[in-house]
Amino acid sequence: MVAETDTVPAVEATAPYSLARWHIRAAAFAVDVLPSVAVVATMILGSLAVPLRSAWWSLCVAVAATVILLTLINRTVWPANRGWSLGRALVGITVVRRDGNCPGVGRLLLRDLAHVLDTLAVFVGWLWPLWDSRRRTFADLLLRTEVRRVEPNQRPAVARRLAAIVVATAAALCAGGAALSFTVVFLHERASDQTRAAIQAQGPKIVAEMLTYDPKTLQQDFARARSLTTDKYRDQLAKQQEVVQKGQPVVNEYWVTNSAVKSATPDRAEMLLFLQGHRGGEKQQRFITATVRVAFAKSPDARWLVDDLTVVTKPKPAKGQK
Repeated sequence: MVAETDTVPAVEATAPYSLARWHIRAAAFAVDVLPSVAVVATMILGSLAVPLRSAWWSLCVAVAATVILLTLINRTVWPANRGWSLGRALVGITVVRRDGNCPGVGRLLLRDLAHVLDTLAVFVGWLWPLWDSRRRTFADLLLRTEVRRVEPNQRPAVARRLAAIVVATAAALCAGGAALSFTVVFLHERASDQTRAAIQAQGPKIVAEMLTYDPKTLQQDFARARSLTTDKYRDQLAKQQEVVQKGQPVVNEYWVTNSAVKSATPDRAEMLLFLQGHRGGEKQQRFITATVRVAFAKSPDARWLVDDLTVVTKPKPAKGQK
């Protein structure tokens, strides 16, 4: 007599109901990554708004680097040691190897790096769990990992509190970074506007005084002209004055008929000036015109000085004269 036995089909060790669903995984990833991305993006924008290598720039870089480091710890070190990242603990999932054991730090780090493949494949890798039998992304397939659900009684009790603290801190850092960027940009623009107004008022007078001289008071006029320049341009002006002194100096007087500020920053400006004037004595006097482009720099004592002068149109007789 032969006993009949029912053959029971083999069942996968991991039943489908124990695998994490796609939207739950997406929520965990958002909690783990989005606050960090927001803070880092804000700090990058802040570092671009402030002067390079300044204290504020260093602070923005330090905050961004710290946030990136903490994100890596949350995504790799904590899951390897405690079995969860903050986002996964909040929604009740965990990353495991196929045998159910917790992956190490190296495997988790490579898994996060492998998510680049999920992205490069036009995000198909991120959507692959929707139709994969074990709900794996390309990174999971490559590193032989999968994401399973955790029973509610096995979730860390502090997950919600930590998540709230992280989100609040990220929001505060983003608000602070945005306020810093706005303040720096506003102050920079206001200082640039003040520079523009100062150069518009002082620039023509400075240039006219620097280019005007009389043989009777030549030394005093040249000394005054040199006092209106920076160290960079002073030597060049002094050489030009030496050439005039060695010749036969005549009256040289200029005045500005029109001008325009081309650019302005808190400590520098560039101006285009249209000049008219006369050269020579009463019997040999001739009227002249010229166009110059002048760069101004702010001195330590807040004076505007000529830093460079380029002749756009050389002096020539005024219209109607030969």
